[in-house]
Amino acid sequence: MKAQQDSELRYVLVLSRHGVRSPTGKAPQYDRYSTGEWPKWPVEPGYLTPHGFQLMQIFGAFDRAQFASQGILKAEGCSDAGNITIYADSDQRTRETGKALAEGLMPGCGVQVMALPEGTNDPVFHTHPEGSANSEASLAVAAIAGRIGNDPANITEAYRQQIGYLDHILETCGTASPGKPSRTSLFDIPATLTTGSGDHLADLRGPLYTSSTLSENLLLEYTEGMNDSDVGWGCVHKPELESLLQIHAAAVDFTQRTAVTAHAQASNLLDLIGLSLEQAASGRAIRGAKGKPTDHALFLVGHDTNIENIAGTLNLTWIIDGRRDDTPPGGALVFELWQARATHRSYVRLFYTAQTLDQMRNGERLSLNNPPQRVPVFIPGCSTEDMSCPLSGLKKLLLTPRTSRLR
Repeated sequence: MKAQQDSELRYVLVLSRHGVRSPTGKAPQYDRYSTGEWPKWPVEPGYLTPHGFQLMQIFGAFDRAQFASQGILKAEGCSDAGNITIYADSDQRTRETGKALAEGLMPGCGVQVMALPEGTNDPVFHTHPEGSANSEASLAVAAIAGRIGNDPANITEAYRQQIGYLDHILETCGTASPGKPSRTSLFDIPATLTTGSGDHLADLRGPLYTSSTLSENLLLEYTEGMNDSDVGWGCVHKPELESLLQIHAAAVDFTQRTAVTAHAQASNLLDLIGLSLEQAASGRAIRGAKGKPTDHALFLVGHDTNIENIAGTLNLTWIIDGRRDDTPPGGALVFELWQARATHRSYVRLFYTAQTLDQMRNGERLSLNNPPQRVPVFIPGCSTEDMSCPLSGLKKLLLTPRTSRLR
């Protein structure tokens, strides 16, 4: 595009999900819904796996090549190590993902990953909304209820075919071990909508929510590169998995993209992104920004919920690797900060990028000739015909006071 040819890329902010992890719960939590037992994992629940670490190293190495081709980093060496900041949530899977990205980006350069101690809540990634036990939580419940006909059972009916498909797989695939109790059908789970706790304003439970978790576990088995016999007990291949992931996208749409919940849960992260982009554009330190004014890149390593909350706040949507609004392991929102050479005005281009399912499963090396998928994302209320969004306009969307976001 001509506008891009007349501009210079100054800075890239990457909001990344962690890499491939083990399921966050223990196997007995999931075994109750299946005839067969779920496979064992090489790490503790919720931890980044060695394969997941390797995949994020590969992604980091590609980012280095991509940034070098765009002129903001040198292709080799450590001279740019001081121009990169990596900040991760405190969980093992996010901190280790940050380390993997650092090793891929700048091998042997000692790039440090900033994070709070494990087990410490980081308000950047897990905002505790003020008054969440009262008015805001009640508003969040009402907002979700208003999308589902004021009855959580309606979701079960709306997605009965997809839930039934997963329930059939859970019932007919795998072999029960001696003495294993009879399975619980997904349709036997009560559907409820209640106020939440911690950084979740509302909790939506039931057949769709549980199906979402179990579908995500099947995704993790596939992207971990497990033997075919261990991915859905040999019944789930790529076509089946792609179909099942529609369940996960639907559940996340209600729980994480509903505007009220998304706005409140993403408020601190929204502010940090806006201030960090402003700091990079101005070249002066700004309180609340991450990294240094001289940085060329900032990596924020969090969770799919962080990306979904940002998407819900800004009304973003995308299709990548054949799936709508999916946020697979390692996927990232990429904010590119450009400056027009003639006017010196700054603008942002937004992308979503992710390795394909098969690139993750096979541990494929990425390159400019074999890149991850990357698609432009339009920002409603800001992006223009060429997909660029003036920084001034984006700041208004990102830095809007929380009170006006919630109403």
